[in-house]
Amino acid sequence: MTGKTEQSAAAEALGYEQARDELIEVVRRLEAGGTSLEESLALWERGEELAKVCRRWLDGARARLDAALAEEEQGEDADEES
Repeated sequence: MTGKTEQSAAAEALGYEQARDELIEVVRRLEAGGTSLEESLALWERGEELAKVCRRWLDGARARLDAALAEEEQGEDADEES
């Protein structure tokens, strides 16, 4: 595995809170400046990976919530029909 592939796999294994906290740190470091161009690019790439992880977690949570709400609504409809 290449370093970039390993880093992507490691990002995928993070929980939402871990990815979010690391993303906050990446943004803080980029905003603070004082890094080389190469380091800034590496931080930006890591931030993009972390943002994708967070988005997948949030999309998954939204899907679970929508499914639960749909199930609850179906249960209420069935109760009204009885």
